[in-house]
Amino acid sequence: MLYPAKGIYTIINMLAKRIIPCLDIRDGHTVKGVNFVNIRNVGDPVELGALYASQGADELVFLDITATHEGRKTFVDLVKRIAREINIPFTVGGGISELRDADALLSAGADKISVNSSAVRNPGFIDDLAKNFGSQFVVLAIDARGDESGHWAVTINGGRIQTEKELFSWALEGESRGAGEILFTSMNHDGTKNGFACQELARMSEMLKIPVIASGGAGTMEHFAEVFTAGKADAGLAASIFHFREIAIPDLKDYLRNQGITVR
Repeated sequence: MLYPAKGIYTIINMLAKRIIPCLDIRDGHTVKGVNFVNIRNVGDPVELGALYASQGADELVFLDITATHEGRKTFVDLVKRIAREINIPFTVGGGISELRDADALLSAGADKISVNSSAVRNPGFIDDLAKNFGSQFVVLAIDARGDESGHWAVTINGGRIQTEKELFSWALEGESRGAGEILFTSMNHDGTKNGFACQELARMSEMLKIPVIASGGAGTMEHFAEVFTAGKADAGLAASIFHFREIAIPDLKDYLRNQGITVR
């Protein structure tokens, strides 16, 4: 599955840092919370996605945060609407636990699929996805929480359940199994607007050969500059600062260019 209508990136674009708005979807609406709780409605996902695309977002991520079996068909229909209205690549995730789930979403128009809890429970699922669809379509999302000792535990089910997996070893395993990108969300930073987990992102970026997307903690333009330099991330993902019009994407890109950071 390709997306020729959305363009072929040049080498310069591949090296440029990406700005990625994230839209959490519940019952067909975009929502946002703090530390994965206190959820509130912020708008129509298709309208918001189209707005961000027009403003210069490089990609979009749509996550079905209440992906029940009954809700899967609704989400597929939403992905079809998104694909009709938006001309930039977008990733979808939430509740993908079988190859047929991924196939349905990719067939509906998604450019990549993101897996999280299902991959932790069944790491071989990453291999199956990469083998059947290609690594370029597989994003391994990792939600992790750090403690005072510096240990980062991988969590599942929207951060509700802590597992025995450790952040960096799991990222390396995901890469070895065929994931094309890692989307790391720091549960400690999510929704706080105090900055990204740059130390952990830098370590991860140095140890992996695949791109790392930073998520959790964006609050200012300076945070993006920091995550692209000190954090060495390939992309910065955020939600509330875009949803609530706190930072405009054109202004953010201008700022980053003025800081000597290459953006698309």
